Amino acid sequence: MSDRPQFALRFISGKYQGGEFPLRKDREIIIGRSSDLDMVLVEDMVSRRHAKIATTATEVTISDMGSTNGTFVNGEKISTSPIREGDRILVGTSIIKMVAVDPAANAHQSEAEARRRLEAGANRQNSGGGRPMSGVIEEIPLPDLLQLLSTSRKSGVLSISGVVGVGRIYLRNGAIYFAAINDDFNVSPQKAIYRMLSWETGQFELEPGGEMNVMEEIQESVEGLLMEGVRQIDEFRHLQRQLPAPHSALAVPTPVAGKLRDLSKDELDIFQLVLDHGQLQAILDNYWGSDLAAAKNLLELMKREFVVVP
Repeated sequence: MSDRPQFALRFISGKYQGGEFPLRKDREIIIGRSSDLDMVLVEDMVSRRHAKIATTATEVTISDMGSTNGTFVNGEKISTSPIREGDRILVGTSIIKMVAVDPAANAHQSEAEARRRLEAGANRQNSGGGRPMSGVIEEIPLPDLLQLLSTSRKSGVLSISGVVGVGRIYLRNGAIYFAAINDDFNVSPQKAIYRMLSWETGQFELEPGGEMNVMEEIQESVEGLLMEGVRQIDEFRHLQRQLPAPHSALAVPTPVAGKLRDLSKDELDIFQLVLDHGQLQAILDNYWGSDLAAAKNLLELMKREFVVVP
């Protein structure tokens, strides 16, 4: 088997974002802050000798070398773990993805050249005022990113610029305690998180900063929020086919199609929001519960013709 690289480590977040380092068969590389190592990552959260990656003919493994802040694979803190194509590694503030490469195209890229390119990329980011942890959610979906930040106990404000605006998730030692989209505090923080989890494109930055004082903090674990969020997104997308477009007008017909006393409390709340706002997105934003619950109640009202699209 040729020693041409079959895989590479691609930096998808952090000061070395965009750089790649080839992995060659029967080779070990040491990652750390010390300048005499194979892959040098100059940042405070990386230990002098942080991790080791070994490549054989059949597998690639990564081992933590007793680092202060740990090494993580797909959100799990590891001592030694196999890594496969698509796996994401967190070292310091760098998120690194293992990717397949064209052996012929990468045959002549030396490790020394890869080191120079990593250093040059880091210098460009520093001169441009680049953030220590940033990237695109096309490369690392938000659920995976939040799992990494949670397990590694990161603090700060995760800003996500998406199609519908800017979302912010506030973290304290890896726990989410608040969230908002476009600084709209009328939407509950849980609802804001669930909406952001559905974003498939956009840029993110983890910004250091002081804590935000809020009236009521989120108490759910990150794992609980992610599990519930993914469940609700799947169900909402299924119901969304039956809903009108987000900015569609909604109305209550005259006369009303039935007796209001026959409606449940939640259905009455949606009925009132139709009267007050008359637009689907505004109803979703102002409903006290989740978008999924609002959609279920609204569809029931439309089925029984208490609400119509004029």
